[in-house]
Amino acid sequence: MSREILGTAWLLLPLLGGALLHGLCMRQGWLGWLARPIDGGIAIGKRPLFGHSKTWRGPITVAAGAAAVWALQQHVLHRIDAIAAIELVDFASLPGWWFGAALGAAAEVAELPNSFVKRRLGIAPGTTARRHLPGVAFYLWDQLDLLLGYWLVLALAVPATPLRVAVSAAIVGGVHPVLTLAGYLFGMRPTAR
Repeated sequence: MSREILGTAWLLLPLLGGALLHGLCMRQGWLGWLARPIDGGIAIGKRPLFGHSKTWRGPITVAAGAAAVWALQQHVLHRIDAIAAIELVDFASLPGWWFGAALGAAAEVAELPNSFVKRRLGIAPGTTARRHLPGVAFYLWDQLDLLLGYWLVLALAVPATPLRVAVSAAIVGGVHPVLTLAGYLFGMRPTAR
């Protein structure tokens, strides 16, 4: 059981690399030309499709950061016996850096339906619903939406068992709010939510 938990956390590590690179780009203003809304300013009624915080910089930088971590895991860290022992699958046999990029991009794109619903409900970007829908369900969706995209891609190379999906939800559900707050405190995010 502990190997499944550690191994699942290891599979999620590229998300952390992607989030870190994206946060650094936001803090430093890097790749500002990509900080354009994905929805191109399209609105339904008077509300934007996804909002100004969902920019092209997100999927691209998260993909790049995830690809870098995936390559590091696969080509460097995999050679360390203690790390290879927690791997749920042989990382050397998995697809290359491009797969890590696909994981990161899919995670970011999977957040768009949530943003669409939040804009329809009048919830500002970077905040969460407190009075709409059952609060706990919406909060969980807000924290875990990226996992849907991540696992849809990851399952092409790694079996998505119910235990692994549940462990990843527990990890992301616990870590995501902490990373969001840290990103805000370090100037990598405009909001603490």
